[in-house]
Amino acid sequence: MADYEKMWAEEPMKRPYIEKVVANIGVGSSGERMQPALKLLQKLTNKKPVQTYSKKKIPAWGLRLGLPIGAKVTLRDKEAKEFLTRSLGAVDKVLKDSNFDKNGNLTFGIEQYVFYDGVKYDPDIGTMGLQVSVTIERPGFRVKRRKLKKSVVGKEHLVTKEEAMAFIKKEFGVNIENG
Repeated sequence: MADYEKMWAEEPMKRPYIEKVVANIGVGSSGERMQPALKLLQKLTNKKPVQTYSKKKIPAWGLRLGLPIGAKVTLRDKEAKEFLTRSLGAVDKVLKDSNFDKNGNLTFGIEQYVFYDGVKYDPDIGTMGLQVSVTIERPGFRVKRRKLKKSVVGKEHLVTKEEAMAFIKKEFGVNIENG
């Protein structure tokens, strides 16, 4: 971890940052469970959530194409960092190394929303959990998303799993276990 900190200090363009945090609740169907999911995301993030829709038809599960099956909120900048800090507190700042993918992104689940500090049980919402996904990038990643002259991000500029774990450990004081 010390070598990453040294590299980040010497080369500022190599220092990772949190590009976005997405809070997601999958309810599986529209109707009575969708409204509490939307209300919960609104309560936790103070942002208006959007519905996610089915992209496939699976008759055995009762899914039709275009059926609302979940809700999500995307946070960026300061709001993303604050929400991630609260979410890591809800899991006692303990993550598994399997929560990180090979591209350095992080995803973890929170079983119950009442694990957040200052959030009490709401009978209108019931018991519900959510998934938090974090995209970690370096400065310069915009070249792969821009409209004109798209380009490929070089191999040496990609964020690795180990580097993302070191970044999250240093920024948020998280313990990362094997698993």
